[in-house]
Amino acid sequence: MIEPFKRVVRRHWPRLRLRTILLLTFTFVAALPGFGALFLRVYENALVRQTEVELVAQATALSATAALAWGSGGTIAVPRARVPSIDLRLTPILPARPASVATPRQPGPATRRWSQTLTPVLRVTAAATGADMLLLDRRGLLLTGPQAGRAIGNLPEVRAALDGQPAIVLRRNAGYQQSGMLEWLSRAADLRIDLATPVIADGRVVGALLLSRPPRALLAGLQADRGKIALGVVLIFGTLVVLSGLLSRGIVRPVEALGTATRAVASGGGAVPDAPTTAAIEIQALYRDFGSMAAAIERRSRYLRDFAHAVSHEFKTPLASIRGAVELLQDHPDMASADRDRFLANIAADGARLTQLVSRLLDLARADMEASADGVTTDPRDAVRRVADAQVGIGIALDMPTILQRVAVPQGAVEAVLSSLIENSRQAGATGVRITGEDGADTVILTVSDNGPGIPPGDRDRVFEPFFTSRRTQGGTGLGLPIARSLLEAQGGTIAVDRDIAPGATFRIDLPASRHD
Repeated sequence: MIEPFKRVVRRHWPRLRLRTILLLTFTFVAALPGFGALFLRVYENALVRQTEVELVAQATALSATAALAWGSGGTIAVPRARVPSIDLRLTPILPARPASVATPRQPGPATRRWSQTLTPVLRVTAAATGADMLLLDRRGLLLTGPQAGRAIGNLPEVRAALDGQPAIVLRRNAGYQQSGMLEWLSRAADLRIDLATPVIADGRVVGALLLSRPPRALLAGLQADRGKIALGVVLIFGTLVVLSGLLSRGIVRPVEALGTATRAVASGGGAVPDAPTTAAIEIQALYRDFGSMAAAIERRSRYLRDFAHAVSHEFKTPLASIRGAVELLQDHPDMASADRDRFLANIAADGARLTQLVSRLLDLARADMEASADGVTTDPRDAVRRVADAQVGIGIALDMPTILQRVAVPQGAVEAVLSSLIENSRQAGATGVRITGEDGADTVILTVSDNGPGIPPGDRDRVFEPFFTSRRTQGGTGLGLPIARSLLEAQGGTIAVDRDIAPGATFRIDLPASRHD
């Protein structure tokens, strides 16, 4: 069910720029209060209840006044205050108040005097509050207003009031006329609140008050503050534009510039620009990381180009020698036996050199692809002792402390590097090698020095280049030290020419200390 929906969304989802997504997001967030005002109508419902509370307060005061004006001298009763209950979503809306009906019944003289006493009070109060106020006798006859003498006792709210219980209802406003463009926003624009409350004197209901008022506070507020509302809308959208511009400078433009630089680097040219100072911290970090990656790719590409050139050169020489010897043997089938044997020996030697080159290249490739081993710990003293015990024909002196940190490098890698250095010393003519060890801050430092002729000053910076060797005529491939460096770098270690004090050569090996016990 969900997966088909996702496929449909992915198929029809438009491609949007980041600045467009940000603008749409900000616009949606800014419009959330508007959605609340339009659809939830919480504020308007609160205003309607406020109108209800005002009508209840007015009706309570007028009911007490009317009871006192009855003039019986007895006690009066005020209806108990009611909790606001109108809800625009739940309260039923009744039709407009029906017209009053004619009746032959007429109020008595006392009731007439009572209504004449209250009429000025009701008129002044209605003018001050904006509510319509009608006085009824205990039979439901209108005592005030243009329809005085007619009956409306059949209304449910009036019947409830004459029975001693105040009642409030929502009715359609028959006289409503739209007066502004914003009135469609209000659900209460064409409504009226009708409140009927009893007048109780001497323990009995002597009449009722019917108060009515439209809850138009929301529309009045919108109309009165339309200038402020318009200014607020302009300020909100202005803020959105400013924020979009800032985010564009901080995110969108740097990302676009980085994309342009990426395409330039991919095509073999260009460079990664510096991150704009206005860019976000994460974007600046992305620039730095991409720059580091581009530099690493460039170094790797340069290394591969140089490596391919060196491999081509190393293979071309023996292949040319083999081809030349074969041509001579083919052109001179009657060649002397001694010459033939010499050419065949040269072919065999060149073939052996090619085999050795291929083998060492495979070793270098495996060293370059070596992955760091997690959780590996090695005692470097054990690796040093094993290498020293395996050497024949060269003296090995050890200067190792009693306690040495364990290292996060496989023992086989340490032994391979030490064996390669000792073999180089042997081939250079050294008769003795000293291996010393010491603890660094987060490393273990092994120093391998010999008593051989040392490394010429001009060659010290090139000894780790693939195929660089001073013993090419003796069969050297120039791959031993590059393989050793690749093995160590794969595990986080390093190797370097430490110092060259005649008559020997010294190499420093830094192995990362293990964080495991």
